[in-house]
Amino acid sequence: MPVHRRRTPGDPAVTAPSVRVDTTSSVPPYEQIRAQLAALIATGRLTEGERLPPVRQLAADLGLAAGTVARAYRELEAAALIRTRRGAGTRVAPLPAGTARLDTARLAALAREFTSAARGLGADDTAVLDAVRKALGAA
Repeated sequence: MPVHRRRTPGDPAVTAPSVRVDTTSSVPPYEQIRAQLAALIATGRLTEGERLPPVRQLAADLGLAAGTVARAYRELEAAALIRTRRGAGTRVAPLPAGTARLDTARLAALAREFTSAARGLGADDTAVLDAVRKALGAA
């Protein structure tokens, strides 16, 4: 998901993340927003201190009620992923101690290694995916 920068007076760079909401999904819009922003933070695409757009701005961009975006922000704040300060806006918080950002490059390399080894055993796509699902279920 690309991250766009939007300039506003008094702030050199307000982050306007590319968040999409599927109104036909059974997942509530606030949860879609929360999950997408949490993923951007976990992968380091939104870094500590980056400013998120104000609730009303993001709501308008997405065509949603401000309360929907506010709920997503509240849940992200409760998870200590963002901080909101009056006058300073909403910013990405430092990750809690002992929490590492997801290293997507290393994860992709591990996936390639596993896939290559599985194919060496004669596994097709279905068998590889089944093995991953079983491993996730056992974790």
